[in-house]
Amino acid sequence: MTGCAVLGSPSRPATPRSAISRAQTTHELAAPRPSQTVASPGAATPEQAVRRFAGAYINWTAESVGRDMTELASTSIGQARSALQLAAAQTAGDYELKRGGIANSGTVEAVAPLAASHNQYVVVTRESTTATADAAYQGLRPAWHVTIATVARLPSGGWVLSGWQPES
Repeated sequence: MTGCAVLGSPSRPATPRSAISRAQTTHELAAPRPSQTVASPGAATPEQAVRRFAGAYINWTAESVGRDMTELASTSIGQARSALQLAAAQTAGDYELKRGGIANSGTVEAVAPLAASHNQYVVVTRESTTATADAAYQGLRPAWHVTIATVARLPSGGWVLSGWQPES
């Protein structure tokens, strides 16, 4: 007996025709693809992108931190953008931050490629946190911080941050 159908094979479920029927079937809604559009053309080199980002990230005041994080988010992609958008939202309504007049300032001391990692850099900063209306930061010495930064090349050829992972 010959024929076109294969008997006994499992049938494939019908493909949902709309987003709603797909959601009812999978119990998930498809998220829009994250934007890879940035507000700038990017830096000429990966190291320059890391240094610019790090310098802006560590220098802020209670009044500027929300705007600063939003601006950094607009010039980054991927995980870095998501983390900065979250930081901007959290600091926007942080009463204690503003009430204490808290600020952070620092310098980027070193940027070096991370051994055996593609497009990742070790960033070393030295930072001081101060407060104009809170004694908790009085006499606090500058601290060293290490961060792993990941960069990505834009279609335009420029470099931007796609990952920012503080380690200390």
